[in-house]
Amino acid sequence: MSTNTIVVLVAFVVYMGMMILIGALNSKQSNNEDYFLGGRGLGSWTAALSAQASDMSGWLLMGLPGAIYVAGTGEVWIAIGLLIGTVLNWFLVARRLRKYTIVANNSLTIPSFFENRFHDKKGVLKIVSSIIVIVFFAVYTASAFASGAKLFANVFGSGADDHTAYMIGLIVAAVVILVYTLLGGFKAVCYTDFIQGMLMLVAILAVPIIAYISINGDLVGALGAKGVADPQGYLSLMKDGEGNPITFVSIISNLGWALGYFGMPHILVRFMAIKSDKEVKKSRIIAIVWVILSLGAASFLGLVARGFLNEDLVASGKSEVVFIKTIQQIFDGNIVLVFIGGVFLCGILAAIMSTADSQLLVTASAVSEDMYKGVIKKDASEKSALNVGRIAVVVVAIIAFVIALNPESSVMGLVSDAWAGFGAAFGPIILLSLFWKRFNLPGAVAGMITGFATVVIWDYIPFGGALLKDTTGLYSLVLGFALALVVAVIVTLITKKPSTEIEEEFDKVNTVEI
Repeated sequence: MSTNTIVVLVAFVVYMGMMILIGALNSKQSNNEDYFLGGRGLGSWTAALSAQASDMSGWLLMGLPGAIYVAGTGEVWIAIGLLIGTVLNWFLVARRLRKYTIVANNSLTIPSFFENRFHDKKGVLKIVSSIIVIVFFAVYTASAFASGAKLFANVFGSGADDHTAYMIGLIVAAVVILVYTLLGGFKAVCYTDFIQGMLMLVAILAVPIIAYISINGDLVGALGAKGVADPQGYLSLMKDGEGNPITFVSIISNLGWALGYFGMPHILVRFMAIKSDKEVKKSRIIAIVWVILSLGAASFLGLVARGFLNEDLVASGKSEVVFIKTIQQIFDGNIVLVFIGGVFLCGILAAIMSTADSQLLVTASAVSEDMYKGVIKKDASEKSALNVGRIAVVVVAIIAFVIALNPESSVMGLVSDAWAGFGAAFGPIILLSLFWKRFNLPGAVAGMITGFATVVIWDYIPFGGALLKDTTGLYSLVLGFALALVVAVIVTLITKKPSTEIEEEFDKVNTVEI
């Protein structure tokens, strides 16, 4: 092992040790509310950075820059969609969801909120939504594990094709995330996410700026020198990497990523845990500024790296390691530079861990609070429910591990599938639940199943030998969200109105103090 590799390894070990220590220091929880919501005591900075760090994942530092590296500014429409979604989520959903979960029998999870909101005595919504959480979070967590494995393979091995290094990285990423999630629960996850959010921001801001200075600020000239046939077209919002016009369907699909935010359990649960109304308002500003800076920098990185890197990642098909390669090329020459580079590489590790831990925790809450304590054994003790939740964390991590075993796994593809699934199944139901008094249980069930089924059919079931997402180019989230919304409204209007009690609870949300 070379000296440079050892120096980077030291940076990684120190960082991961810090995360485990935070988990150990927050290992005391007396009940499910402590473990899954941290006692609803998050401050503004912790809530904001935890929500956004858990949102962006390794996708921010690998998937997005990689897509832009290949296709140019035309791929920035995804980032624009995500910014719109973040703003709308914080302004429309955060404050009202925080209040409504208190009114709805102090709901600790999204599935339990659905059950309490509609007085679903048979638990249909809770079971359906819990199954959706488990299915799509297994896929989502797999994307984080795959990001970690690719990071280790490229930093400590010979690249993504180094299967041994990939496997070691996959194991290390899974074990470290599991340890501090099992130890510390929600508080540990949020505190580590705060640190990781700050590290991610510093890394993603610094690296593209340094690379841009290195090419003397002449991006067009650098792109031409690296073989980009049409640099001006590459830098156009309306053209793809080959200079062809961006289609309307492509723009709608990319902007459609905004819809996913309304249905992301690991983000919504942060809203539920914020301490007060005052903290919500502060968190909103912090989160939006963080997202503008991070998405803008990640997009800029993809463009600059195309003109900066000596290695052609398009030809090798390894565009998702663009951030890693850029750091390695910049921070080379002496031990100090290599160590700084190692710290910045920990930013990728931070992005990966901050999302995977959140997803595992939400999955645990779905199994423990919603399925075990809510359906299977309603008189279960807090201790036994917590233990079941921890077992669920391990099981889902194993499933995600198996999904990520393939080194060819696309981080962007896995995130895209999970984002669509949650956004289509939960997004319309969350919005209608919060803002439409007439919305009822049959409408919620019908809408949720419609959104879930649409994404599964569109993304996984071939027709005529091809998947519909490939033949149409339309992102399944856009269609799934629209169909779920329409079906939910129609079914609600043709079925019985909610009870007076449910309507009174809806009205109470406007007056409850947090």
